[in-house]
Amino acid sequence: MSRKVLKLGIPKGSLEEATVKLFAKAGYNITIKSRSYFPTIDDDEIECMLIRAQEIARYVSDGVLDAGLTGKDWVMESRADVEDIADLVYSKQSSRPVKWVLAVPNDSPIQSVKDLQGKRIATEAVNMTVDYLKKHGVVANVEFSWGATEVKAPKLVDAIVEITETGSSLRANNLRILETLMESNTKFIMNKSAFTDEWKLNKVKRLILMLKGAMAANGKVGIMMNTPKTKLDAVMKILPDGIRPTISQLSDSEWLDVNLILEDKLVRELIPDLKEAGAEDIVEYPLNKLIH
Repeated sequence: MSRKVLKLGIPKGSLEEATVKLFAKAGYNITIKSRSYFPTIDDDEIECMLIRAQEIARYVSDGVLDAGLTGKDWVMESRADVEDIADLVYSKQSSRPVKWVLAVPNDSPIQSVKDLQGKRIATEAVNMTVDYLKKHGVVANVEFSWGATEVKAPKLVDAIVEITETGSSLRANNLRILETLMESNTKFIMNKSAFTDEWKLNKVKRLILMLKGAMAANGKVGIMMNTPKTKLDAVMKILPDGIRPTISQLSDSEWLDVNLILEDKLVRELIPDLKEAGAEDIVEYPLNKLIH
């Protein structure tokens, strides 16, 4: 009997480290050896392959991979026919979506996409750019860029279409953003045939549950404290709206155990107030996962 396995594409490059950390937080330890494109994972039912995010959607569409993590942008760019399973909003620097933007030199007379008629544009996302220009009735020379796209304007091209998280690299190269073509985040996608396989789909659903739980815990911590019953109302008034703590009776009938989850940035302001309100033995602990 053949062993059941999910063939999973892991993005190589800028998302690689963030993806491995997310999986680790979800309880899946991925080990990537130098010069190897086949990482090991501590789950015998998953086989990983390290592939550039730009290529994953195509390999998933073709059935070489059952599933993979790649950007919404690369799914659109490759025009891959895949099942969109889940949004996983994380990136190499933050939890914000990245943007594909149209940018020109600061001193360029170009003010909008309409001004690009007949001009030259460099980008790694050729299909996406052509589609955007077509939507605006513009015909331009769109060329594939093999890298260092920001430095090509104005000497080699009139404009670029480039991905950015913060815009700092564009500003450093004296470029200004004209328009945003799209926002993109990481997606978990599946091959159409694999999606109809009950075992593979169930495996993916369980994996997604844990990955989303790990993401939900980002920026949050748990708080445990003991509170006299007489002080509970005062403690509750301090907590932010919408916080629903778990309250349990301690062995001492006059005391309660109060557990809650908070955004990490709120803790430094709340703990001193909780202490003043009568809470004792306050413990802050890290959250690895938050399963809703």
